[in-house]
Amino acid sequence: MPFHPFSREHLAAVTLGTCITAALLIAAKSNARRQHIVTRLLAITNLAAYPLNLIAWKTHDQAISLENLLPLHLCDIAAFIAGFALLTGNPLLRTLTYFWGLAATLQALITPAISADFLTPPFITFFIQHFAIVAAAIHIPLVEGWRPKSPLWKSPFDAYLGALAYMLFSIAINQWLGTNFGFTSRPPDKASMIDHLGPWPWYLASFQPLAFSLFFILAIPLHRLQTARPDPP
Repeated sequence: MPFHPFSREHLAAVTLGTCITAALLIAAKSNARRQHIVTRLLAITNLAAYPLNLIAWKTHDQAISLENLLPLHLCDIAAFIAGFALLTGNPLLRTLTYFWGLAATLQALITPAISADFLTPPFITFFIQHFAIVAAAIHIPLVEGWRPKSPLWKSPFDAYLGALAYMLFSIAINQWLGTNFGFTSRPPDKASMIDHLGPWPWYLASFQPLAFSLFFILAIPLHRLQTARPDPP
């Protein structure tokens, strides 16, 4: 069955993923032992996302493109970052996980750019990977007590510099391989927020103030709730 954004199948996948994410976060908040288990489970799921995706595409009838073979989409890199952020507690990795996970990966769940049919292995691993990133992004501040740096703009700016570095990297890779990692060569085939940011290449410029604005907005609630000592710079 072909998959279409905002269909019943999409709603079912998002609802199931949201329920599982909520259950994991509630369990992690209940006691220290469960927190340890959930943290390790989310870390392993994020780090295993790429090999699981690769296996899923290899078992799928559709030919594997370079964009499905190489882990160079922003969410592929975000999954690795989230896994290591959960295992190491590194402040920069936590920062990138929180801001990228809620500003970018969440958007990918709302308007998924996936060509696989409903309930095929690539479809399943796509949602597992993206929900694992979002769950890690919520887990880090809600369960582990991470807070952005002060002043308020500092952590959003770090996340923005990371996103800018990725954009420049993806442009270079796409020029070399003829791919479309990060959608920096053309918009995704399916409807997305990019459609409202102007034609290529102008939407790449539109991304810049939008990305920093989203990061800044995401920092506000945590900054106001900041009770624990923030991570060292």
